[in-house]
Amino acid sequence: MIQIKKHNNDIYRNKQYKEISCKKALNRLKRRIPYSWDLNIYRGCEHGCKYCYAIYSHDYLGSKDYYKDIYVKVNVVEQLEKQLSTPGWKRDIINIGGVTDSYQPVEKHYKLMPEILKLLIKFKNPAIISTKSDLVLRDYDLINELSKLTYINVAATVTTADEKLREMIEPESVNSSRRFAMLKSFRKTNASVGLHVMPIIPFFTDGYKNIDLLFQMAKDSNVHYALTGTLYLRGKTRAMFLAFMKEKFPHLYPDLIALYKTGGANKKYKDSLYKIVNELRDKYSLSGNYSNIMKEKLN
Repeated sequence: MIQIKKHNNDIYRNKQYKEISCKKALNRLKRRIPYSWDLNIYRGCEHGCKYCYAIYSHDYLGSKDYYKDIYVKVNVVEQLEKQLSTPGWKRDIINIGGVTDSYQPVEKHYKLMPEILKLLIKFKNPAIISTKSDLVLRDYDLINELSKLTYINVAATVTTADEKLREMIEPESVNSSRRFAMLKSFRKTNASVGLHVMPIIPFFTDGYKNIDLLFQMAKDSNVHYALTGTLYLRGKTRAMFLAFMKEKFPHLYPDLIALYKTGGANKKYKDSLYKIVNELRDKYSLSGNYSNIMKEKLN
């Protein structure tokens, strides 16, 4: 039974929060990367990223608005405890929020993540958190406690240092400087801390100046690593993103169409981009390897 919750706060305006029950909290992934379990406490995401790869997932719910129809798994904590307490559970790394951000605005109301973290502490279970919000700072003490027991990674996904661009492509995310400040704060714990520059959007956020600024801020935040990844355009994401670019940045549209004849950019473009990325990574002495710190903290 789905219950639609209505709230008066501005962050809930024009959105519907639908409470659902899940049969299980953790979903096994088809391949290890390096984790094999995903935990998503929400379906749909309020950040409104124009390039979001996960909008297809609402098809299974019969919903057409991934950004405003937010489904809340109200029994997810109970289901997670059942799975973690199963005799066969091996304390595998759990990726929290691989499809939807666990710290999107709705989390201010439902407060599911503190209960999730308390379970991870109870079972000493390693986890990875990636977010575009600094709401995760609310749970600083819990993450700090978990970091003393096992591996916990806190990563910020940041695409641009230009706030005007961010407001256009990620309209409901927090500004990039707040995300870096969040990383700097968690560096004071025993958590692994990283920057995810994903996706890099060709002809839009792939400029030398933008990547240089992001890596400079990553260095200032003392992150353990910085990962990058180029934009993929498939299915509904492709149609939505290209329509957005055609409307707002028509001068870039022809080049994007030419580059994205398939779901990904071609090898020539990627080789050129990653030459710049690697030069800048060396400039700021940033590691591109997240597994080393993971192995260190798990041993």
